[in-house]
Amino acid sequence: MERRYAAAAVTVIVVIAAAAYLSRITETGVETSITTNATGTTLLANVHVTKPVYGNASLMLPALDESGEGVVTRLKVESAAGEGRTLVNINQLLFWTDTQFSIQTAKYVAENYTGYDLSDADIIYTISSTAELIEGPSAGAALTVTTVAALRNGTLNPGVMITGTIEPNGTIGQVGGIVEKSRAAKAAGATLFLVPEGQSVEQSYELKRTCRPMGPVTYCTTDYVPVAADASEQAGIRVVEVSDIAEALKYFLV
Repeated sequence: MERRYAAAAVTVIVVIAAAAYLSRITETGVETSITTNATGTTLLANVHVTKPVYGNASLMLPALDESGEGVVTRLKVESAAGEGRTLVNINQLLFWTDTQFSIQTAKYVAENYTGYDLSDADIIYTISSTAELIEGPSAGAALTVTTVAALRNGTLNPGVMITGTIEPNGTIGQVGGIVEKSRAAKAAGATLFLVPEGQSVEQSYELKRTCRPMGPVTYCTTDYVPVAADASEQAGIRVVEVSDIAEALKYFLV
């Protein structure tokens, strides 16, 4: 009888100690599952869950407005304890539909890149601009860079800007208006502009009209001549090509 009481007392002590341990380690980001095997032995299985360091980050983003002119908008991303939501706060800006997908992809890539569990985190995206409408998915790379920085509560180099789409595997895709965006980045004070691979020199076509006299009439032909525009030379800013988000972050994180 005394042995049974002693065994019961030991069991109670073990359960209390396990509960205290569970309470302590849950606060440090380690989840513990309690199971019982076939012999009735209680097992503690620790599962490490990496949580983000909640914070915020801002980045200036070059884009094209509704008339095709280069403009710069301000992008801010905040991460906070929440319910795994993706929230967008837009200030005096008509939201462009294809960027909704870019935001979702940026969050997905940032989660995979950092290895953080965002199921208990809310990510808030704030986009401010003086333009009424900004079109195109070219904010994808910038959205991803800023999301990674916000999850780490890191600081982004204010002298660097980027353009490019973002793919689920972290690849940065090509966009248009490189020269216009380069000029906008330069005007906003950037010293380095990151562009997708193969786009530091932009290929365009120029209308060329040639005329020559043929007897009493003048014969004219119109052709589209390819013209290569080096973004760095055109805008007076250093332009560097990057292929994926890991490469881009090397220039941003300080």
